[in-house]
Amino acid sequence: MFGEEELVKIHKERAALISYIITAAFGLVLARLWYLQVYKGETLHNYSIQNRLRKEVVWAPRGLIYSRDDQLLVDNIPRFDAILTPQFLMDKEETLGKLSKMLSMDIESINTILKKNSNQAKYRPIIVKKNISFGELAQIETQNADLPGVSVDTFISREYRDKEIGAHLLGYISEISQTQLPKLRERDHADYRLGDFIGQFGIEEQLDKYLRGENGHEFVEVDARGRRKRYINTDNLFKGIEDEKPLSGMNVKLTIDRDMQIAAFNALQDKVGGVIAIDINSGQVLAMVSRPSFDPSQFSRGLTPEYWRSLVGNKEHPLRDRNIQEHFSPGSTFKAITGIAAFEEGEIDENTEVNCGGSFRLGRKVYHCWKKEGHGPTNLVKAIRESCNVYFQKAANRMDIDAISKYAKAFGLGARTGISLPREVSGLIPTKEWKKKRFGQEWQAGETLSCAIGQSYVLASTIQLATAYAAIANGGKIYRPYVVKDIYDTQGELVKTFTPELLSSFEMKNPKTLKFIREGLFQVVNSPKGTAFYRRGQGILMAGKTGTSQVKSASADKVYAKCENMDYESRHHGLFVGFAPADNPKIAAAVIVEHGCHGSSAATPVAEAVITQYMKKYHPDLYLQNLEKDKEIRDNWVKSLRAAQPAKPKPAAEPAEE
Repeated sequence: MFGEEELVKIHKERAALISYIITAAFGLVLARLWYLQVYKGETLHNYSIQNRLRKEVVWAPRGLIYSRDDQLLVDNIPRFDAILTPQFLMDKEETLGKLSKMLSMDIESINTILKKNSNQAKYRPIIVKKNISFGELAQIETQNADLPGVSVDTFISREYRDKEIGAHLLGYISEISQTQLPKLRERDHADYRLGDFIGQFGIEEQLDKYLRGENGHEFVEVDARGRRKRYINTDNLFKGIEDEKPLSGMNVKLTIDRDMQIAAFNALQDKVGGVIAIDINSGQVLAMVSRPSFDPSQFSRGLTPEYWRSLVGNKEHPLRDRNIQEHFSPGSTFKAITGIAAFEEGEIDENTEVNCGGSFRLGRKVYHCWKKEGHGPTNLVKAIRESCNVYFQKAANRMDIDAISKYAKAFGLGARTGISLPREVSGLIPTKEWKKKRFGQEWQAGETLSCAIGQSYVLASTIQLATAYAAIANGGKIYRPYVVKDIYDTQGELVKTFTPELLSSFEMKNPKTLKFIREGLFQVVNSPKGTAFYRRGQGILMAGKTGTSQVKSASADKVYAKCENMDYESRHHGLFVGFAPADNPKIAAAVIVEHGCHGSSAATPVAEAVITQYMKKYHPDLYLQNLEKDKEIRDNWVKSLRAAQPAKPKPAAEPAEE
């Protein structure tokens, strides 16, 4: 047993240990209090203040887009979205019941939206309904006290002034999808989040980094249920908590002319096709329209399932840009290239004459001219003017396909033009090597004859054809087409400007080559025997070439069947490519009308409307001079008719269409 002294000694040791522990504990508490109250006091004070605040995004307005003559094409307007923050949702059933009545939505739909976003943090707001009306906005704001967690978010919506006109060129913006998020974060090295809007097509996509701007934020004081009480301004209580103003995106001026866009869109009324017009001496795109089209404003407002289905379910594919995303057989518009190749290679000259009897036999196969009775004795100018298949097939029979391909590629065909728009297709100009690699077969002579008139393997887009004919007009210069002229910051200071880019310049070996090709193209439109004479317009002195692009190969007994009597899907596409004025070229245009049957009746009027608008607006004096030249051409035509039929002068019958 322990004695009294030993027990006292043991208790003293224990008491000392306990006092050390108590002292250490109080020391830790005091140290923690000092850390929280003194060292971290200001930070924790800010945290407590922020618990009373809600940080709301202030969306940055995107930059505006203007036409070449400063007409506004794309604007911003305010849009209101009803949002719900799950963190502050107290009585879910009651709140959703009231909200469903205000927004004319059923509760199941709202619950579906909440469930879809259940994986995100509860303090993040969820958009319940986009683009609410002013009436719905007023109801939510006036009954805010009875709707904990419900509020209205103001958003800057994109508004496209001319709706469907030029939609493919301008593009649209829409919300980043779940699948896009990681890809775009990696591509742009930006902290994108779900709910952010980004350019998804056309100029909006290509210049998104300039147009997008930077979002800001503002703090709003809320109560325990998340209901907004007041906006916060910096004062002593909320010192250090600052709003951040959004930074607007930059403004963009395009090379596009709005009036020409409208003229092109109207000219394509009730047609499926595309038209592009470019400045032949710079590559500036003056007009670029595709139909059918879509309303890009619908995407920024919040696309409805019904509208989306109407687009993706449309067999005419309104979301595809027919100027850069589609390629097709260029038909007789390619004959100008074949003529250049044959002339440059010395296989023909201006005096070379071929007798067209309506067909040309090579081996066991017969190749038909579009005109059943043939064109008779035909030289180069006549062959272009009246689009004689036999002339160009016989010329091509003297050449190698690789020779034709060399000249086609020199004029920009078979490769992307490099226009600063996404998803451009390359087209196709075949060679012997290409066929061997693609099919493992040797090239056949008969295939050259089909390619020479723009059929078979040859594929081109309207932008490529416009570039090629611009080069024919300007002497062989290939410019990269471009649609953006200038980029300005919010203060109006020029940030970036775009200038013409000469890709190549093709020198003709024979100085006569382009002279006679241009003469033939001039007569296509301005000679009574030309395939486009009756659609030439007035005051523009246009030169060009009509064409038909076969959709399906026709058997020998159906070669001359009337296109209009075929079912719609089997009808040929109609094409026209040209430039104006013929004696002082400034603009080139290419048109395709799908299943339009004839280039002369379907496509030429579209080009005529666009070029006429251009001439009247930018060269009014030249337009008036050309009206006089048109009158002289018509007077000479009438005189020739009277000389041939002095007894009964009458207008010549309209030539068969091609």
